[in-house]
Formats: sequence, structure tokens, C-alpha cells
Amino acid sequence: MGTNAYRYRFSEDIDLQDAEDTLRLALLAAEGIFGRTRVRMDAWYAVDESINVIIVDASTPVGMVANLVFGAFLAREFGVNAFDVRRVQLVAEGQCGGH
Repeated sequence: MGTNAYRYRFSEDIDLQDAEDTLRLALLAAEGIFGRTRVRMDAWYAVDESINVIIVDASTPVGMVANLVFGAFLAREFGVNAFDVRRVQLVAEGQCGGH
């Protein structure tokens, strides 16, 4: 079974560092709800600059709140046409689909 996450792909004119900074603000907002320690334990993300993508975990309540806030912040800061977001399933390393 995979891990739920959201993949944010940004248009070429968006600086990925600016988008990552916006994610950090979303994580700070999540700290206001869950506390710093729980966010540090339950939230994670990955950045792939080669394809202008940020993947944010959504497998915990902390991750879901971070994604909701991040999406709202992105739409406000860059506009809804500056990025595309899709729910994805991530497969853990070493996990296989065989018998």
C-alpha cells in the first residue's frame, strides 16, 4: 500500500524556491494547530527541481492541513493557473506489488 501525497507541478515562470518558501509558511500555520513537535514528526515533502515539482505528504492530519493551507497560499500568491496539483500514491522503497 502506498502513501497518500499531493504533487504540485509549477509553470516554468514560477521560482521553485519561492514555492518552497510558501510551503514553509503553510507548515508554520500547521504548527499553530498541531504544535511544532507534531509537525516535525508527521509532515514531510520533497522537491524535484528538474521537473519543477513539490510533493507533500497527505497521509496524516498534519499533512492534509499543510496541503490545504499550501494550496490556498499558492493560489493567492501565484494564481490558480501557475500550478497543477494531483493526488498521488507513493510506493515505499523496498515495497513490491508481487506475491
